[in-house]
Amino acid sequence: MKKKLPLLQNVTIEAVAAEGKCLFHVATESESHPSLVVFVPFCVPGDVVDVQLTRKKHSYAEGEVVRLVKPSPKRIEPMCQHFGICGGCKWQNMPYEEQLAFKQQQVQDQLTRIGKIALPPLSPIKGSVRTWEYRNKLDFGCCNKRWYTREQLSEMPEGAGLTQPGIGFHITGAFDKILPIEKCWLMDDLHNQMRNSIYQYALSHQLSFFDLRQQTGLLRDVIIRCSNSGAWMVLVQFGPSINMDSCPPRGNNRRANAEDKQAAKEWLDGELTSQKCFDRPAAMQLMQFLADEFPQITSLMWVYNPKCNDTFGDLPVELYKGEDHIFLHMEDLRFKVGPKSFYQTNTEQALHLYEVARDFAQLSGSELVYDLYTGTGTIANFVARKAKQVIGIEYVEDAIKDARINSSINGIENTLFYAGDMKDILTDDFISEHGRPDVIITDPPRAGMHPDVIQVIMNARPRRIVYVSCNPATQARDLQLLDALYQVTKVQPVDMFPHTPHVENVVLLEAK
Repeated sequence: MKKKLPLLQNVTIEAVAAEGKCLFHVATESESHPSLVVFVPFCVPGDVVDVQLTRKKHSYAEGEVVRLVKPSPKRIEPMCQHFGICGGCKWQNMPYEEQLAFKQQQVQDQLTRIGKIALPPLSPIKGSVRTWEYRNKLDFGCCNKRWYTREQLSEMPEGAGLTQPGIGFHITGAFDKILPIEKCWLMDDLHNQMRNSIYQYALSHQLSFFDLRQQTGLLRDVIIRCSNSGAWMVLVQFGPSINMDSCPPRGNNRRANAEDKQAAKEWLDGELTSQKCFDRPAAMQLMQFLADEFPQITSLMWVYNPKCNDTFGDLPVELYKGEDHIFLHMEDLRFKVGPKSFYQTNTEQALHLYEVARDFAQLSGSELVYDLYTGTGTIANFVARKAKQVIGIEYVEDAIKDARINSSINGIENTLFYAGDMKDILTDDFISEHGRPDVIITDPPRAGMHPDVIQVIMNARPRRIVYVSCNPATQARDLQLLDALYQVTKVQPVDMFPHTPHVENVVLLEAK
């Protein structure tokens, strides 16, 4: 029988930790670990709480607050009714000024502790222009099993409501359940009306919601995007009505081995509109409902996804109404954003992030700039008018197509874009062919840069490197490698995601 972990009473939360959690220490009787650090979510430094431990290791433990004994002077009332259950906005109970202070310290700690390199004083973090309704994109999962809190379950008859569907956000630790969202404050309220209307329509018309274990169900996912030009994009993702393994392989009814399942997949891939696997009439009725109910939607699309994950980059997206894109505006530029495009989700703050990057690049008009991980070419086109030429490299081919279009529609003629794996494209031969860059701007994913890419950058020896990062921890790791030839001369944190622990950071490196 598993030993029950203790309840710790009247403990004081000491500090903010990683991933939006907080921590405190408790004394132990162990000589090797006389103090145990305990991590808990949804707290504020200064809170006095009772904590039930949920996991215990030699040097640390995790727990959850079961009673708020005395609130911290820094604690405020969260705006959202879903706070504490939805894991998206872990810091809503903290004043925004405090959030910024913690993010500034987070960048300082990670660059110092992981990077272990000489640093200039950090510039004060740039706070977000908006702290509510700042996002231009939200993604909602649809599931046949909604999440209930312990309190909700205790008030229900045994077994009641356990198969109720929901549209909302996935719950950490329960991959097959969705927390239904009634109101999210991170986007213009029209998105709440759209999502809730889809939910009510699906219930009243008995549409099936996706079962994440069985991989069946018509309504699978809803993505909503909005633009600062007033445009709205809605993409509905539909799933198969029956399990893929139930689709009969041609000439073979057995499913005991991988060959049979591959045959089933091939059959399904060849019959995407078949009523056996996809209830197209019901799906199209939902699309017409959205078109009629929300004339604000300028780009209404859908995708049929029979795969075992929600990614649709390799699937055809069908246009139901309007255009297959929206435009977002930055300064006097327009950027085309399609259903598969990446664009910074905080529209107004993205301008300030890119202004920092452009300022750090110190362009005079004569420089050759390489923009690595260029995406849809937002940074490349944003800095192009101050450079001689900008070359953008990105893995996603559709994004590169959009980058070229974005240059064209903005009358920018001094950009070149290449699609492919960064470490395969950015080679010494590529640099010999296109020229040695004066400035490299790099904005990699959370995992940071591949060591091969870092080596090629150092071989290229640009005068300046502008490193934009959404993960200061991996940025610090990469800076340590670059430290052999470059020194960090400027550091500017930028908050793109209020009420979350996430922070962007821009670093300028100059050749030693």
